[in-house]
Amino acid sequence: MAGSRRSVGIVGVGSALPEKVLTNGELEKMVATSNQWIMTRTGIRERRIAGPETATSDLALLAGRRALEEAGIGPEELDLILVATTTPDMAFPSTACLVQAGLGAYRAAAFDLEAACSGFLYGLAIGEQFIASGAYETVLVIGAEVLSRIVNWSDRNTCVLFGDGAGACVLRPVTAGKGILSHYLGAD
Repeated sequence: MAGSRRSVGIVGVGSALPEKVLTNGELEKMVATSNQWIMTRTGIRERRIAGPETATSDLALLAGRRALEEAGIGPEELDLILVATTTPDMAFPSTACLVQAGLGAYRAAAFDLEAACSGFLYGLAIGEQFIASGAYETVLVIGAEVLSRIVNWSDRNTCVLFGDGAGACVLRPVTAGKGILSHYLGAD
C-alpha cells in the first residue's frame, strides 16, 4: 500500500500580522525583565499584537488568501481547510468555517484543531495524509492565534513568548520523491 501513496508538497504560503508591535523594551516597562533576559532565553525581539477589532479569523483569512494567491489557485479548488488555533473567535462555528465563508470555498470541508504550539504541524500532517491517501487534492492549512487576549501580562516567563498572527500553506500532490518526506508526531 505504501507504493500507492502520493507525494505531497507545499505549493503556496501566506502570512498575516497585526500592525501593532510590542518590543522587548516596552515589556521591560510592564514586567521585571530586560531585553537581554528575553533575547538570551528566546531570541525574540518583538511580537505583534492585534487590535480589539481584529479576530483570529481575520488573520487566518488574510494568510489563507495570500497562500492561495501564491499557489495560483482559487478557493473553489479547495477540498479541505484546517485551522490550528487555541484562540478561536467563538466556540462555534469553527474558525475554519468562518475562513471557508470568507474565501467562498463552499465545496471545502473545514474544521479546527487545537494542539497549542504544535497545532500547525499537526494540521500539516493531517492535510498531507488526506492528499497522500487520495482522498483530497488541495488542502489549506492555517495556524492562527490572538494570544494577546489570554496571556498573563504580569508573568514574565510567558508574556515574552506570545504574540498574534497567522501563517498558511496550500498542500497539493507533487512529483514523487519531492515535498514532505516524512513527519513524526508526539506529545508530552
